[in-house]
Amino acid sequence: MCGLICTNYHILQEHVDLHLEESNFGQGIDRVQCSRDLELAHQLQQEEDRKRRSEESRQEMGEFQKLQRQYGLDNSGGYKQQQLRNMEIEVNRGRMHPSEFHRRKADMMESLAIGIDDGKTRTSGIIEALYRYYQNAATDVRRVWLSTGVDHFHSSFGDKGWGCGYRNFQMLLSSLLQNDAYDDSLKGMSIPCIPKIQSMIEDAWKEGFDPQGASQLNNRLQGTKAWIGACEVYTLLTSLRVKCRIVDFHKSTGPLGTHPRLFEWILNYYSSEREGSPKVVCTSKPPIYLQHQGHSRTVVGIEERKNRTLCLLIFDPGCPSREMQKLLKQDMEASNLKQLRKFVGNLKHKQYQIVAVEGVLSSEEKVARRQASQVFTAEKIP
Repeated sequence: MCGLICTNYHILQEHVDLHLEESNFGQGIDRVQCSRDLELAHQLQQEEDRKRRSEESRQEMGEFQKLQRQYGLDNSGGYKQQQLRNMEIEVNRGRMHPSEFHRRKADMMESLAIGIDDGKTRTSGIIEALYRYYQNAATDVRRVWLSTGVDHFHSSFGDKGWGCGYRNFQMLLSSLLQNDAYDDSLKGMSIPCIPKIQSMIEDAWKEGFDPQGASQLNNRLQGTKAWIGACEVYTLLTSLRVKCRIVDFHKSTGPLGTHPRLFEWILNYYSSEREGSPKVVCTSKPPIYLQHQGHSRTVVGIEERKNRTLCLLIFDPGCPSREMQKLLKQDMEASNLKQLRKFVGNLKHKQYQIVAVEGVLSSEEKVARRQASQVFTAEKIP
């Protein structure tokens, strides 16, 4: 313990005891200090955990609000409120005269009151113009199949940023209304405006279609900017006794994230008899609703090129009327078609869903499909 030499045993014992007492006293102080350090460390850890939880909670709320805004469920109003707000902005920036604002507002209120689209974003006659173009030009195309007549609808001030699903439904319906086969199930219908489409989907939910999808959207679309997708379009068409199917191309089937199986499926949909048919085939098939994450479009035909590659012809609701009307010119050029043409390498989203129309449902078939929609399952490829 130390270098001291004691003269007898008792002195040695006392000296050793002193050393031990000293040692115990030091350890006691160390224990007290250690206990205080642990307590401080625990407090610091608790404070850090509290801050982290608070930050995570704030981030989660921020993400949730962002998603609500993105999918139109943030209680900021719907089509009418957005249309008025955006028109007011145009007036304030000097891009719209106040008299034009009041005229457009009156037109909108009338359209909403009767539930019919005002046709201001509609372009008709494109399929017929494409037929003429392919008859006389497009030497690199071996064969092309076109759907029945389809009107193009694009997003307006009222639905910019969220209305693509509704606009594609209008395109699909415009084709069905020109097709005698659907007279019975769609009799007396006109193209509905977006708030009317929202109320029609709500009515289908009330009938009992797709309860899971309804609950995800709080059973409410009217007065919101909620996005709709393939399931809502399928639900609405089925409630109108239109026979259709959803096919889910849930993963890439080609190199570099491409979807050649999607293109093959669409070719088979349009072309029942490929060989021996003329170069331009105007089929009796309606267009196809095409959905991917964040956007949807309408497939109105497919080209088979001379090099055997396939190219879809697609109407995009994001494309304004002035661009679509270029396709109506007598001297249409190949460059005008660029906005419609989508090759295999252009469609590289992780997943695509389509809604394809196949005819009319009987009342009994409609009831059976409503029952089947209690647990919604899409056909998957592959």
